[in-house]
Amino acid sequence: MAATETQRAIETVFRIEQARLIGGLARMVRDVDRAEELAQDALVIALAEWPATGIPRNPGAWLMAAAKRRAIDGLRRARMLDRKHAEIARDLEEERDTSVEDLEAAMDDDIGDPLLGLIFTACHPLLSPKARAALTLRLVGGLTTEEIARAFLSSEPTIAQRIVRAKKAIGNAGLAFEVPRGSERALRLASVLEVVYLIFNEGYAATAGEELVRPSLCAEAQRLGRILAGLAPEEPEVFGLLALMEIQASRLATRQAPDGSFIPITEQNRARWDQLLIRHGLAALERAEAFGGADGPYALQAALAACHARALRAEDTDWKRIASLYDRLRAVMPSPIVDLNRAVAHSMAYGPEAGLALVDAIAEAAALRNYAPLPAARADFLFRAGRLAEARGEFLRAAEFTRNAREKEWLLARAAACQ
Repeated sequence: MAATETQRAIETVFRIEQARLIGGLARMVRDVDRAEELAQDALVIALAEWPATGIPRNPGAWLMAAAKRRAIDGLRRARMLDRKHAEIARDLEEERDTSVEDLEAAMDDDIGDPLLGLIFTACHPLLSPKARAALTLRLVGGLTTEEIARAFLSSEPTIAQRIVRAKKAIGNAGLAFEVPRGSERALRLASVLEVVYLIFNEGYAATAGEELVRPSLCAEAQRLGRILAGLAPEEPEVFGLLALMEIQASRLATRQAPDGSFIPITEQNRARWDQLLIRHGLAALERAEAFGGADGPYALQAALAACHARALRAEDTDWKRIASLYDRLRAVMPSPIVDLNRAVAHSMAYGPEAGLALVDAIAEAAALRNYAPLPAARADFLFRAGRLAEARGEFLRAAEFTRNAREKEWLLARAAACQ
């Protein structure tokens, strides 16, 4: 394997393991910035050693061990006398000989899960909702400030300041990086659900880069969703979110062609949708509705996904029901994004002109000014209405806004088809 290919493979492995690594380290050193530094140190060590030795069978455990050693060395060099630091050093020393199996068991424990603990800490009430989500996407999703800014329809400096202040607030409060219990857990649950879904969404439709999807992020969000379902077995929105993620994940393998290009849901090979995930998702949706959560935001979105999952062919899709569900969702979760998706649904149910009327009403929304899906949706409506020249202009405008290479290729191809 060429050196550059080996480096890319190592960086891919690190990106998969990064969130758990930071979560485990943060719980040990009680400092998010230091945990991130140690994780990066472990990557540097891996880049130096793995090309010669090969990627280990359990890269996560290897990286954790390397980061622990670096933490211990740092504590020794600094000759820290503070009792707290000494306790951390002793804990790390005691864990140096822990077997890989023990380490994996500790990381997979639901209450002691380091990644879930990191998310609950990042979602502490002392932080604003926007700060909670931004910090979690940075630490757990591994997103850059640019990617998070696009996900929040905000500016990079705003997001950067938000993350720095959130880290400082957590450090000043001396929070423990663990899953809370009882009423404290319930208070943070809504924020945790929000960021878990943001993580899933970044995996389902990457905001930037060469990859259209990041399945590892989707899988991690689903794993966290299943853990949350175990922690809150009668909370309808937990099952609504789990249902939504399971059903959407069932389509991951069909969202892109072999060359990596995007395939819209109306053109996907439904025979390749994962039926096991669909069954799990529908069962979770039934449970959410049974607990009285049919009108919860996640349950409604899961019901929307279920409409597609139940249609064996694209032409069998009940678009009128989908449009009706979006009307209900808009009432409980008003947002420009919901309005845009509602416009798409109405265009499919009642014709492109209906979609154009709705999308034009939200076109001036400040939050969507540089949001690629808005001109992309308008372009599709215009194309279906036979207004090809206008459609071409909108597809090209959407291509200018997107930061995802695969999405840009698809938009440019659609623009070319309008000639």
